[in-house]
Amino acid sequence: MKTGKRMKMEQRLYVVGIGPGGYEKMTIEAASVLKECEIIVGYTVYVELIRDHFPGKEWLTTPMRREEERCRMAFELAQKGKKTALICSGDAGVYGMAGLVLELNPDYPDVKVNVIPGVTAALSGAALLGAALMHDFAVISLSDLLTPWETIEKRLRAAAEADLVICLYNPSSKKRADYLKKACAIIRAAASPDTVCAYVKQIGREGEEKKIMTLRELAECQVDMFTTVFIGNSQTKRIGDAMVTPRGYRIAGADGSR
Repeated sequence: MKTGKRMKMEQRLYVVGIGPGGYEKMTIEAASVLKECEIIVGYTVYVELIRDHFPGKEWLTTPMRREEERCRMAFELAQKGKKTALICSGDAGVYGMAGLVLELNPDYPDVKVNVIPGVTAALSGAALLGAALMHDFAVISLSDLLTPWETIEKRLRAAAEADLVICLYNPSSKKRADYLKKACAIIRAAASPDTVCAYVKQIGREGEEKKIMTLRELAECQVDMFTTVFIGNSQTKRIGDAMVTPRGYRIAGADGSR
């Protein structure tokens, strides 16, 4: 029966975390949403990681540092009733676009935003290493593009003094070649130079690499923006080829050890 009223066009924007890069590491929900969407918007590098797995889509990209333009592009498409996804590497809510999208959402009040989680590098990297994040940990980005270095220093110092495992994102770039070394120096004020550390490069992508070492050795390592660094706490150990941070499940033995 006709009501004389047109059904309101659905305006929905999905912000999708695609995981570390490999299609098999994407969540089932994320893959399902992308299959249903007509248009996929993203940073050029991330689009190329998944383009072959979603044929028949319209792809729109912007380069780095044009994040707001990318988000507004996605909103404008969603406003027109297009099933639109804005993709992010890892998880959309961990150094991704979810925050900026929700900040801009009041400018597009008719668009409903759905954030679809993904596997962030801290988790996928820790899995490659074994069990690096079994206890309390902090995730800190060394990029000072949006956060002053003085603030990053305070966070590094506080995490080290609290004996947290520390996971570092964006540890180095051409303009920040010595930032990992500086971070290690800050952490060494509260941690042993023999603290177990590791890095993982190109997680879930061609050229994937992992290496376990000490904090002293980590300070001299060459890393890049596609590297995730793990700095253990005082209990973290190396067991064979794995980095393990015990949580304390083992019952004390006869000698009182755990």
